[in-house]
Amino acid sequence: MSLKRYLLVMLIANAGLWVAWALVVLNLDPVGSGWLALVLFYASFLLALSGTLALLGFGVRALLFRSTPLFRHLATAHRQGALLRALATGALLLQAERLLAWWSALLLVVIACGLEYFFVSRSHA
Repeated sequence: MSLKRYLLVMLIANAGLWVAWALVVLNLDPVGSGWLALVLFYASFLLALSGTLALLGFGVRALLFRSTPLFRHLATAHRQGALLRALATGALLLQAERLLAWWSALLLVVIACGLEYFFVSRSHA
């Protein structure tokens, strides 16, 4: 599959995931629907945000590192998108339980940065 086709499929799939998330938000009552509504909310949000962040990360990397072949940025963009997605979803879960404070958000950021440092240092070794 060519890079253009891959990005087009990602864009279309991501738009569909945001539509699915909007449908969950607009049509399900989190209190009345129980745990299924929460699972659908977090799952659709997680997937939609991951795709969006991966596409944005790829775009930024493509602009900043023009001398590197574009396909080399895909893995890094997806990894960083997944880390940021986990960070945002973790913050949402903590906020839902009323446990989000500045120190817990900072702890999430430190963990995400540590993981990114681990992956970057491992790839250069």
